[in-house]
Amino acid sequence: MASAVPIQRVQAPLRRTLARAATAAVSSSSSTRFYATTPDAPASGSQPDVTAASTSSSTPKPRPTYFKDNTVAPFSDFLPTSSPAAPLSPSEAYTLRTAEVGPAHNRRTITRLPEWLKTPIPSAGSSPNFGKIKADLRGLNLHTVCEEARCPNIGECWGGSNKAAATATIMLMGDTCTRGCRFCSVKTSRAPPPLDPHEPEHTAEALARWGLGYVVLTSVDRDDLADGGARHFAETIRRIKQKKPDLLVEALTGDFAGNLDHVKLVAESGLDVYAHNVETVEGLTPYVRDRRATFRQSLKVLEHVKAVKGKEGIITKTSIMLGLGETEEEIWVTLRELRKVEVDVVTFGQYMRPTKRHLKVEKYVTPDEFDLWRQRALDMGFLYCASGPLVRSSYKAGEAFIENVLRKRAGNKPGVTPEVLEQAIAAEEASASKESSSI
Repeated sequence: MASAVPIQRVQAPLRRTLARAATAAVSSSSSTRFYATTPDAPASGSQPDVTAASTSSSTPKPRPTYFKDNTVAPFSDFLPTSSPAAPLSPSEAYTLRTAEVGPAHNRRTITRLPEWLKTPIPSAGSSPNFGKIKADLRGLNLHTVCEEARCPNIGECWGGSNKAAATATIMLMGDTCTRGCRFCSVKTSRAPPPLDPHEPEHTAEALARWGLGYVVLTSVDRDDLADGGARHFAETIRRIKQKKPDLLVEALTGDFAGNLDHVKLVAESGLDVYAHNVETVEGLTPYVRDRRATFRQSLKVLEHVKAVKGKEGIITKTSIMLGLGETEEEIWVTLRELRKVEVDVVTFGQYMRPTKRHLKVEKYVTPDEFDLWRQRALDMGFLYCASGPLVRSSYKAGEAFIENVLRKRAGNKPGVTPEVLEQAIAAEEASASKESSSI
């Protein structure tokens, strides 16, 4: 009896081990997969395989999904045809499409992105210029608002075939802002990293290397600095002009917390265009922009630049986003206020929601409405107006500046038609290409 107790203790683990081995053998034999084979059809008169039927019935069902609409387009829709599809009418093309998403018990309707706002995804393989500019930015530790703000025009601005007409928007003083505007996707912090003392030299070196014709310098707001970064901004512009005097420089600055001495410091640094965005109409400013930025404060910045450099000494520019819930009368009032402080250039663009944490789009403005506001701005006396769904503050900045210069050469006569202006632009580009080829 003394040896019976140890034997019983050994029997239990042995039984469990043998049971697990038998279960593993059965499961491995049933889960064997045969690739590129076709099951043989059962011979006539043969009995069906009861074991296989029982095995298939025990297979777990796939997990249900929310995609209940399993209908697909016919294969013929994907085949090319000799006759192209008929173009859509303006009413059909501008009709917004909606889609229902979510589970059956919590369905919601969303508005799909209009066709006129969709752009191709850029890549270094499709455009050598795009890859070169991106590689230089990473190598010199520089940031661009094109990337940080997720601009839809980055492929067109960076990857243009004519490098001299390309534009780039360098974002100075890091990639972290001290303000939290509700439309902007740039990350924020109360205590951003310190400034890079080598950034002005690196920026000037990169721009001289790229061979661009026009560059826009912008920056995050740095309320943590005593001068708001004005000296850093001005030093960068001076370095660029030293390395490449013929490069046209636009500075898109913040409001420097309303300190006009800091505005003067940047205005006298040698730039060609001073830009500061009011972003939206006055009534929506407290809800769209950070509370430290006000509409009237922005007007004072633009007005002081003209007071420092004179009416003809510098071009001032601002941008307005549409689609945030503004009314037509509010846009009219905004344009009148900008003309009072002698702003030269204004741009209109569609607000596009960066993430779900930002303000939602209240309206997708059609291209026809943008064309209407462009004509209204020109009729009010603005030197130039870029207006379109994909227009941003620095989008097509080089072409805008060329057009402004040509208007001045033509004496800014009211008889200058768009056709004559287009011919002058074409002649200017042709002469520039001849000069570059001769060099």
